[in-house]
Amino acid sequence: MATVYEPVIGLEVHGQLLIKTKMFCGCSASYGAPPNTHVCPVCLGLPGALPVPNAAAIECAVRAGLALGCTVRERSVFARKNYFYPDLAKGYQISQFDLPIDEHGSLDIELEDGTRKTIGITRIHLEEDAAKNLHGVGSGTDTLVDYNRAGVALIEIVGEPELRSAAEAEAYLRRLREVLMFLGVNDGNLEEGSFRCDANVSLRPVGQEKFGTRTELKNINSFRFVRKAIEYELGRQEAILSSGGRIVQETRTYSSAEDKTISLRSKEDAHDYRYFPDPDLPPLVVSAAQIAAIRATLPELPASKRARWQSELGLTAADAQVLSAHPALARFFEATAALVAGDAPTAEQRAAAGKRCANFLQAEVLRYVAFHGLEASLPVEASALAELLAVVEAGTISGKMAKDVFAEMVATGKRAQKIVAQRGLSQVSDTGVLEAAAREVLAQNAGQVERYRAGKTNVLGFFVGQVMKATKGAANPALVNDVLKRLLET
Repeated sequence: MATVYEPVIGLEVHGQLLIKTKMFCGCSASYGAPPNTHVCPVCLGLPGALPVPNAAAIECAVRAGLALGCTVRERSVFARKNYFYPDLAKGYQISQFDLPIDEHGSLDIELEDGTRKTIGITRIHLEEDAAKNLHGVGSGTDTLVDYNRAGVALIEIVGEPELRSAAEAEAYLRRLREVLMFLGVNDGNLEEGSFRCDANVSLRPVGQEKFGTRTELKNINSFRFVRKAIEYELGRQEAILSSGGRIVQETRTYSSAEDKTISLRSKEDAHDYRYFPDPDLPPLVVSAAQIAAIRATLPELPASKRARWQSELGLTAADAQVLSAHPALARFFEATAALVAGDAPTAEQRAAAGKRCANFLQAEVLRYVAFHGLEASLPVEASALAELLAVVEAGTISGKMAKDVFAEMVATGKRAQKIVAQRGLSQVSDTGVLEAAAREVLAQNAGQVERYRAGKTNVLGFFVGQVMKATKGAANPALVNDVLKRLLET
C-alpha cells in the first residue's frame, strides 16, 4: 500500500520596517535611490564603525509583537550571525538569536472554504537587511553590489510549522501582510521586496510526529508564486520519496519562467552561523511602561473591522474583505460612511448608510484607485463622495445619473451639487409628468400590458426601462415603479 504523505510548512517572513533611517545608522532607508548613495561606514561595515540601534525600529517590532499576541521581552540581545556573501560587507549580519524581542504569538487565518485556523508564531526578531546583488550588468555577465539596502531595518517573523497546504501558506501570508500594513510598520510592497518570505517545506507520512527533511525556498515575493513554489516542491518531494529516494536538506529558489524550484546550495543547521552576542551592542531593554504605552496606540486590525462592519452595517463578508484590503481604503470607507450616516438616530439607518456607501465605493470608486505601498490615490475626498450619495438619497438625481456625475467629479474636481446644477440633472419627481410618460408607454405596448395583467409581473422592469428612456434617465425610478403599478393594476 502506497504511503500517504502530509505536508509540513513553516514560513519565515521578512518585513522591512517603515521608518526613515536604517537599523544601526542614520542613512536613509528610502527605496529607489541611485546605487550606493545611501551608505556610510556603519552600513558598509568599515573597521571601527559602531552601530547604534534605531528607536523607531524597536517600537515597530514591539507593535508587531503585541498585535500578533506575542510576549514582548523586556530584555533582548543582538547577536552576530556569521556568514559570507558578496552582499554582506561585514561578513556577519546583526540579528537576534536565542533572546529575540517577541516570542510565542499566533495568527488566525481564514481558508478558501471559510474554515478558520490558528497558526503559531515562534518568534519575531529585529535584524538588518543585506545589500542587493545586481546581476547581468555592465558587459552582461558582471555582478555588482548596491549597498543602499544594507542595514535597512527588518523584522523576521518565524511561524510554527503548522501549515498543511500551499493554500494555507498563501492565506497566512496575506493575513500577516495586512496586519503589518494596518499597524503601519511595513508597506506590504512585494514587488520592491520590502515584504518577502522563505518557506520551509517537508513531507512526512500521515500519522508520524517526526518531521521529514526540509528544503528552504528563498525570497519569494508574490502570493501566487509562494503558492506555486510550494505546490511544485511538495510534488517534487513526494515523487522522490515514493520512488524510494531521500530528500536532501538544501536551499532552493523558485523560477516563475520554468514554474519549478531550483537548487541553490546545501543547507546546514543554524549553529553553523556561529551566533554570539554582538560586543558593540548592549542588551536591548524595553520597559513594561514602554510596552504598555505602545499597546495603547495599536489600531483596530482588519479582521476586527470586518466583523464590526458585518454586525453593525450589515455588509457581506465579501464586501468587508474588499473594503479592508488596504488601510487607506478602509479609512476612506469609514470616513465616508460616517458622513453619509450623519446624525442618523437608529442602527438601521446607520447600517443603510454604510451599505449605500459600500456599494457605490466598490462599483464606481475602486476602478479609479491605485495602491502604492501604504499610499492610495483615491479620486475624491470622503466628503465629496458623501455629498454625492446625499444628493442621490434626497432624490435629486438617480443612481444611474450618479455614476455620470461621479465620473465628472473625478475628471474635473468639481463637487456633485455644482455639477448637477450646471448640467440641469435634477431628477424628475413630478408625479403628473411621470404619469403622462407612463400612460404613453403603456399605450404603445398593449401586448405587454396584457401579459402583466395575466400574471407575468416581471415585465414591469421593461416598462420602467421605457419610461426612463422616454425621460432620458431623469425620472425618479422609485416613483416610476409606483406610478406604473398603480396604472397597471387599476
